[in-house]
Amino acid sequence: MSRKTLTIAEFHEALNAQGVKRMEDLAFICPVCKTRQTGQDLIDAGAGSTFAEVEGFVGFSCVGRWTGAGPPREQPDGKPCDWTLGGLFKIHTLEVLDVDGRRHPRFEVAT
Repeated sequence: MSRKTLTIAEFHEALNAQGVKRMEDLAFICPVCKTRQTGQDLIDAGAGSTFAEVEGFVGFSCVGRWTGAGPPREQPDGKPCDWTLGGLFKIHTLEVLDVDGRRHPRFEVAT
């Protein structure tokens, strides 16, 4: 599986290209269920009450973890799953390279 690697500046550029006014509206695509999700979706699902509280989950854990969605289905069906990039399987296709050279898995930035 090939992975795209972005620097932090490139990652921020991709996020800025979405043209949203609020951080809560930045959108990502879960690599498993393929649903588009935002920080606001995580807030609405109960992962936290502010963007600051859900920021660590945005683009890293599927909103289904907080809605009781259960494990991914055989084929994406438009419903969120309970996937997180912090597990054993590394199926993500995007990594953000920090200033120390560490790679951080992330969901794809929605376009």
